[in-house]
Amino acid sequence: MTDALAQQAAAELAAATGVDRHDIALVLGSGWAPAIEGLGTIIASLPAEKIAGFVSSGIPGHSGALTSIRLDNGSHVLALGSRTHLYQGLGVAPVVHPIRVAAAAGASVVVLTNAAGGLNPDWRAGTLVQIADQINMTGHSPLTGAEFLDLTDLYSAELRRIVRAAAPGMPEGVYVGTTGPEYETPAESVMKRLLGGDMVGMSTAVEAIAARAAGMGVVGLSLIANQAAHAGGSSVTHAEVLATMAATMPRMTQVLQRSVAALSQHAQP
Repeated sequence: MTDALAQQAAAELAAATGVDRHDIALVLGSGWAPAIEGLGTIIASLPAEKIAGFVSSGIPGHSGALTSIRLDNGSHVLALGSRTHLYQGLGVAPVVHPIRVAAAAGASVVVLTNAAGGLNPDWRAGTLVQIADQINMTGHSPLTGAEFLDLTDLYSAELRRIVRAAAPGMPEGVYVGTTGPEYETPAESVMKRLLGGDMVGMSTAVEAIAARAAGMGVVGLSLIANQAAHAGGSSVTHAEVLATMAATMPRMTQVLQRSVAALSQHAQP
């Protein structure tokens, strides 16, 4: 389901980019922006705040741009580089606004990317993981009232299969969404691991719910940027997270290119 503001923003986006319909939405997490290089032909790129409802994140590692990309097969990707987080204190609506705009713009598939802390001790920093399921520990939902939604297949099994075939070798895991902005204490990371979590981050969870509510198929890709304390990690800073992302960029770019190209066949009308 989309709202009036999302419809307005989608109309403004179409006018600004000259693209009437985008087939795939790509939400760029911390450090992921360079990975869109080589996806296809950039049709237009504009500051997100020029479109209704978007706010500038001002967070290092986020480009702040909305980029329209045409793939070789003619599909169009909307790369969302302006992500709003719950810890910014603006509420849930701005967090999920980009998702609702993408749905209003025609996208039937969304790829959510992020940098995450590793709870699974088998995964070192630099490991790319496909999200199989999530635990929403943010205490927030983009849904209101009696808007009941089945999340049994939140991260689409069919789309995950497509990604596995296109970019083999990635493990799958459960993402734990938290509010942040603080990183976990050792005790908290142990608790999240005991609950079934493999990685933890401050985005993605409510976006995935909003995407499913809008009828979109959801894919999630996490880059393990650091290991949690209980899994052998030590103290962590945001600068270190971005450094890990930069070092892993060739693999991230390859996985994203192959995954988006394969998913675009599914997303075409």
